[in-house]
Amino acid sequence: MFSVVELKYFGDQRATFKILKPWWDVFTDYLTVLMLMIAVFGGTLQISTDKIICVPVPEGFSMITMQWNKSALIGRKLNSLGSGFKTDLDHEQYNLMDQYCYDHAIQWYSKYFPYIVIIHTLVFLVSSNFWFKFPGTSSKIEHFISILGKCLDSQWTTKALSETVYEDSDLQFPQRTVLTTNESVSCSGSLQPTSETTLLLGQKESSSDTVCQNESQEPLCKMPSKTFKTVGGGVYGHASVKILDKKEGEQAKALFEKVKKFRLHTEEGHILYLMYIRQTILRSVQTIIILVYFVTLIPRMKHIVHCIDKIHFTGFTDFFCIHGLWRIFRMLSIVYVVVIFIYCITCTYTLYWIFYFKLKEYSFAYVREETGIDDIPDVKNDFAFLLHLIDQYDKLYARKFAVFLSDVSENKLRQLSLSYEWTHEKLQQRIATNEDNKTELHLFMMPGIPNSVYDIYNLEVLKLEFIKDVSISAAISQQTSLQELWVYNCIIKVENRALAFLKDTITILRVRFANADEIPQWMYSLKNLHELYLEGNFLIDNKSIVLQSFCELEHLRSLHLKSNITKVPAVVADVAHHLQHLSIHNQGKKLTTLNNLRKLLCLSVLKLYNCDLERIPSAIFSLSNLQELDLKDNNLRTVEELASFQYLRKLVTLKLQHNKITQIPPYIAKVISLEMLYLNKNSIAVLPPSLFKLIKLRHLEVGHNSIINIPSEIEQLEDLHYFDIESNKVSELPLELFHCTKLRVLILSHNLLPFIPPQVGNLTQLRQLELKGNRLQELPHELEKCLNLKRSQLNVEEDIFNTLPYDIREQFLSRESM
Repeated sequence: MFSVVELKYFGDQRATFKILKPWWDVFTDYLTVLMLMIAVFGGTLQISTDKIICVPVPEGFSMITMQWNKSALIGRKLNSLGSGFKTDLDHEQYNLMDQYCYDHAIQWYSKYFPYIVIIHTLVFLVSSNFWFKFPGTSSKIEHFISILGKCLDSQWTTKALSETVYEDSDLQFPQRTVLTTNESVSCSGSLQPTSETTLLLGQKESSSDTVCQNESQEPLCKMPSKTFKTVGGGVYGHASVKILDKKEGEQAKALFEKVKKFRLHTEEGHILYLMYIRQTILRSVQTIIILVYFVTLIPRMKHIVHCIDKIHFTGFTDFFCIHGLWRIFRMLSIVYVVVIFIYCITCTYTLYWIFYFKLKEYSFAYVREETGIDDIPDVKNDFAFLLHLIDQYDKLYARKFAVFLSDVSENKLRQLSLSYEWTHEKLQQRIATNEDNKTELHLFMMPGIPNSVYDIYNLEVLKLEFIKDVSISAAISQQTSLQELWVYNCIIKVENRALAFLKDTITILRVRFANADEIPQWMYSLKNLHELYLEGNFLIDNKSIVLQSFCELEHLRSLHLKSNITKVPAVVADVAHHLQHLSIHNQGKKLTTLNNLRKLLCLSVLKLYNCDLERIPSAIFSLSNLQELDLKDNNLRTVEELASFQYLRKLVTLKLQHNKITQIPPYIAKVISLEMLYLNKNSIAVLPPSLFKLIKLRHLEVGHNSIINIPSEIEQLEDLHYFDIESNKVSELPLELFHCTKLRVLILSHNLLPFIPPQVGNLTQLRQLELKGNRLQELPHELEKCLNLKRSQLNVEEDIFNTLPYDIREQFLSRESM
């Protein structure tokens, strides 16, 4: 059963869709209701009235000619004084024959007329509202109705139109009565102008004139004591910008973004237009089919029916039956055909409207002429079709909706909102401390940069994301602590005085772009820049984005590229003599040309992520100062080139995880300077003894491979601090492993270990031990000798941990508080 709340929801949904229902759709809905009433009326009669009455045909009466034979007629006259025709049938037999003849003799159309009508009605009901519920269209329609409703309810719609009318017309403003000296008005959040008194706010007030902004975060709660003059064109000395409630301003800004996104989404296709055409054609075809077979079947309806008892229930063969509902069903059928005919005419008019008018284009010419907002763009495809539909309901809707397509209107709102929405106190609340212990402020999808930002003197990191067509003013020079700037999907201009300040201040710049316009041209002149992060698509429309020269970036030490390049950009060579860190994340695109790497002789850290490398590039071998090489997330199957790593005498860290390496070559021992080696998440099955000749190795990760055993040569790694061999197939630990007494982290989880040797007690410096996911039955008591190991750092199943004696378990737990 449906609850009252659910029924109310469906009622509200139907009411919201009415703005997209032209008069012909509403008219067809009424016709559908009339069809439903015909079906209900016919069904009620069929249930409450005897369907058919049958009597046996006397001998001598012909059902074909409906006359008596002469001999039978004489017999009937001789017996006319009798009591009638004797059948010897009881009441149940009559009922039986009534039902039998109704099932076998009555035309199917006469029997099921109400059900046929109700099925047709349901089909019409579904087909006429199908595009409202179809998955490909319902979301767009509901989104459009939601946005349109909010646009109509927004106070900004009326205010934007009235402002434009005042500015663009030759008429003066009506005379206003404003506050005089020593008068103030208190308010809770907004001031609504009346016909007699209109309060106006200038675009910018001095600190002496603005009382509220320094006292609370409410944008407008008090008008200062000040003398205003009553003039015809507004407040003397101030622009006539009407006050907009803070909440209304936020809603209007959100609406501008929603309208832009909806327009972008709906102008790309015409699924709504095509679905409405299909729906109308389907309804037209349905009406024609119904008309054809109804007109064919109605004349076949009969009042008197001849029924033949083929099974011989009663002893009589022929029965004379009268269909009592025949006449009224015939009349209802005629009425129904008339309704269907009218429905068909309405669908034909709908098709005429669809194909005669250009519904895939919508012009706001009359709106631009009436309102004076001359930058409202014309729209097309589904967006245009929806606007044509609401024009059938009320043309005023399109005019109000057009306000949110105008950049002029949006700029007015931006200027009004930013002046009081983002106060200094509010921005202070958004300041956070990042992982580097720096104070940062993140501005996301804002219409501009609030002036209050420049008053935050302790700000070190400023993040700007999805902010378009704004400028950084010279007031940023007040932020003497600013070091790092994020420009993510922004189009930011910098004033000359601001750029002069940023050149000497910004040391870290992060840029994310979707197209070339979002790459700030002023970044090439940040001469004090130390770190540069560039993230975006360098290949747009099959054309590569060409970066300008990095020659002025004299202090650049670290360059990070996250893109889809096929070769190392040539501009990298401009900073080759001082670049120390290069990171390229290629997002799966094959990096084919790395010749420019040979020029980076000062490079100490090189990271090539997700570059689809199949072999270690030979250009790396000339980087004699390289200390860290990271080649994770590539397609490396062999590392035979490790033999040439002997020339990289300063190489300390080698990261080869997330590749397809199957074996470690024996000449890895030549990389004698290696201290950290990452080989996890490959396809390695055997650890060669030569691996353990890297006696300087302190950190070794070989987890998530197919390793079966650990060679006994591991005891040679006397300085090993970190050993990870999780998610392999190790079934036994060599005792030599526990000769590595400097081990602090030992990860053995998800292997096939049946037990842990007691020699684990030799690892007195152990701080983390992971054993989960093995075949352990118990833990060795010698774990109590690992005095630095706490319970939270012993990762093992609880029931396995409980195999330890009680006093040892208490020792582990007591170390947590130390």
